[in-house]
Amino acid sequence: MPLPRTAGSALLALALASVAVPASASSTAAAAADVRYVALGDSYASGTGAGSYSDIACTRSRNAYPALWADANDPAAFSFAACGGAKIPDVLADQVDELDEDTTLVSLSIGGNDSGFASTMLSCQYSTQSACERALRTAGEYVVNELPGELDSLYATVRARAPHAEVVIVGYPHLYKEGGLCLGGLSSAKRTAVNQGSDLLNETIAGRAAAAGFAFADGRPAFAGHEICTSDAWISGSNVHPTAEGHESAYLPAFSAAVSGN
Repeated sequence: MPLPRTAGSALLALALASVAVPASASSTAAAAADVRYVALGDSYASGTGAGSYSDIACTRSRNAYPALWADANDPAAFSFAACGGAKIPDVLADQVDELDEDTTLVSLSIGGNDSGFASTMLSCQYSTQSACERALRTAGEYVVNELPGELDSLYATVRARAPHAEVVIVGYPHLYKEGGLCLGGLSSAKRTAVNQGSDLLNETIAGRAAAAGFAFADGRPAFAGHEICTSDAWISGSNVHPTAEGHESAYLPAFSAAVSGN
């Protein structure tokens, strides 16, 4: 006995739905299974200051954006090689070996330590305005004259080691709110000078990333309104690094947006 037309239509719709759902789920699972992610870089990538460390020596944090991205996306493979204090030679010596022809996604944050970030911040925190500006000028000369070539060499190595990977270079945030008072912090003039140094560093990194064909995730807009001296800072005033909230609410969205398909 033939089914009524309405019943037959309902069964047909149900059958089509039962076919469509597994196909979609299967394609999504296949895409996730293809991602092999390697996270390289310095303390801003490893998560120094974000707590919950899986590796104390390198201050690799489970709250850092690479680990958070991996948790959220469940890639087929994830290698967290970033290490606090790393400079470009350290990445070349200790981290790029994690890359290979099967790597499909790479994140990299580097250049701050090479430009003398730590010593510059000490000069600005504990010395005069003129000493702070001198330290920033010295760092700026390195960023303009030497860093571009060193980044080009590093980026070429990354591409050679991971020829099929999407590479996202992650920049640095402005550290301080500019203008107004900052109780217990730097003067307004010092804060402006430090942020200008960050601009120069980011512009150099972004330029070399573009020349290499890599994406650039800018940390400055990601942290805007949450710098040191704001009421809701996502950067620690004590260690001048992003907090766990900074990684989750600023770096993670910036990195995720830079990854194609997101």
